[in-house]
Amino acid sequence: MTSAVFDASAILALVNGENGSDAVLAVLDNASVCSVNHAEVVTKLVERGLTLNLARETLRSIGVTVIDFDVGLAERTGDLRRATKDRGLSLADRACLALAEREGVFALTADRTWAGLDLGVEVRLIR
Repeated sequence: MTSAVFDASAILALVNGENGSDAVLAVLDNASVCSVNHAEVVTKLVERGLTLNLARETLRSIGVTVIDFDVGLAERTGDLRRATKDRGLSLADRACLALAEREGVFALTADRTWAGLDLGVEVRLIR
């Protein structure tokens, strides 16, 4: 069972040893990530020069379960646009929130623009 859903920024903080990585480590057991956010992390790692295989191994070593972005998540992600447009949340941001909502757990992020969102999904900031 999933205990938390990670945004890409939370995983990147852990991978990079950034401020807030301790908050990620504290809930790492049984955490999950949407495949959309997983793609976002892979993109950032490849942009920094890692090969796909090294990026894959880096993420595998963390042990976060990747949840496929299915039709239900896609529809809820699209629906969240209305409520989040004024904050500029990306598709990946909304995918993370949709997964956290579906799983009934909190979303963990470094993105301060999520603070105070009133969507029925608990958002916790890592810093």
